[in-house]
Amino acid sequence: MSAPLRIAALSAWHVHAEEYAREAQQHPGTELVAVWDEDAARGRALAETLGVEFAEDLEALLAREDLDGVTVTTATSEHRDVIGRAIAAGKHVFTEKLLAPTVAEGEELIAAAREAGVRLTVSLPRLAHGYALALQGVLEEGTLGRLTYSRVRLAHNGSIGDWLPARFYDPAAAIGGAFSDLAAHPVYLTQLILGADVQVRSATFTDMTGRGVEDNAVVTVTGADGAIGVIETGFVTPASPFSIEVQGTKGTFQHGLGADGGTSVDTGEGPVALDIPADAENPFAQWVEAIRTGEDTTENLERAQALTALVVAANSAAA
Repeated sequence: MSAPLRIAALSAWHVHAEEYAREAQQHPGTELVAVWDEDAARGRALAETLGVEFAEDLEALLAREDLDGVTVTTATSEHRDVIGRAIAAGKHVFTEKLLAPTVAEGEELIAAAREAGVRLTVSLPRLAHGYALALQGVLEEGTLGRLTYSRVRLAHNGSIGDWLPARFYDPAAAIGGAFSDLAAHPVYLTQLILGADVQVRSATFTDMTGRGVEDNAVVTVTGADGAIGVIETGFVTPASPFSIEVQGTKGTFQHGLGADGGTSVDTGEGPVALDIPADAENPFAQWVEAIRTGEDTTENLERAQALTALVVAANSAAA
């Protein structure tokens, strides 16, 4: 068996920083060796929690010949710079969404990664979940007929529960509020359902807790065939199950709705529960496999860029 890939975690800014760093510790093909953060106190705290070295100098860390890749959980506003520097140093990159603040900046990073021969992967985890695989199968089989409507909701109580870090409410660093962060998941699932080329038609953002960014949001989109999609998110919801609803001319798909919150299809004779396949490999494992095989992560990056395009369009529409 080949030696584990040596990984460094770049920044503890994001709430998923520890999660992705622990992925590097737990995956049999990787080893976490260091943490870097421009905020030394924050970085040292994460490094201590993980039991690894804190690296003060990013350039020195990226120059290490024994370092193979990095996880990037900086502020979104720093992605272009930090990811670009990692790629220039020949390090593979696994990054939290969004890939970059704009589609153009994302394209620059993708082109640079391909030229450097490094694998770049964006974390889009819910595409690997069993319910999403079941949904994809239903769509491919045409069970629902011509699609007319979809609704995907994901919300939590990060603002009213006051557990999100204050930095998440910095519109410059986070490139927005709840829609740029949490809504990423409903966005890429909506694009799975209706296509990557959906168009934003309206965006309603409200700031319920007075922090200066939206913490409550609904965006509507339309697909090429006329279907309407509704994307809902927020940081002000005490209890709201993650849910997916897809309507077509021949049937309905539901996940997370109803008394049991299960996954079902109804073609006019009542809901029939679907067998949910096991989750596919998560994005981190997909990234490791891509590094080992040398395969490009084309589909992941195409979906990541479509995600960025829709978030940017929604933010513009809301403004």
